[in-house]
Amino acid sequence: MKWRILVACIMLSLSVSGHTVSTLKSDSIPNWMKGNFTDDYKIRYSVSDSLWMQLPDTKFQIIKWNLNEQYLVAKNDMSNPGDGGLYTRIDFMQFKGMEPFEWGFCLTAYQAKDSETAEKTAAADRSNPKKGCGGFPFSRMKRR
Repeated sequence: MKWRILVACIMLSLSVSGHTVSTLKSDSIPNWMKGNFTDDYKIRYSVSDSLWMQLPDTKFQIIKWNLNEQYLVAKNDMSNPGDGGLYTRIDFMQFKGMEPFEWGFCLTAYQAKDSETAEKTAAADRSNPKKGCGGFPFSRMKRR
């Protein structure tokens, strides 16, 4: 019982001091990004406010959305085939005139040691979606 009171006091003091106990900091996922998609390489995805899945077995636990700068930061799931436990920054953008593709993304960082390093990675070049992802195109997404 005493440890429960101690944990409650610690959580309260963290929230009062301006830190958040929850790992998910978010604006909120844009509606156009929520759901099930296929990219132009025929890879399938499922995207929610807290989980980005590259099917069948790669998961990114989303810990921060930055809608103004159009990126998210996520922790790579420990069970991922590669880079488990590391951090990823995914830059995204909406497309106009590229139907059926609605939006695209770039794995700007995927092997960062912590979330701060991932977040500080230089943004992808959205002005050139054909080469703005480290010299490669953004992956283009269409709804399934």
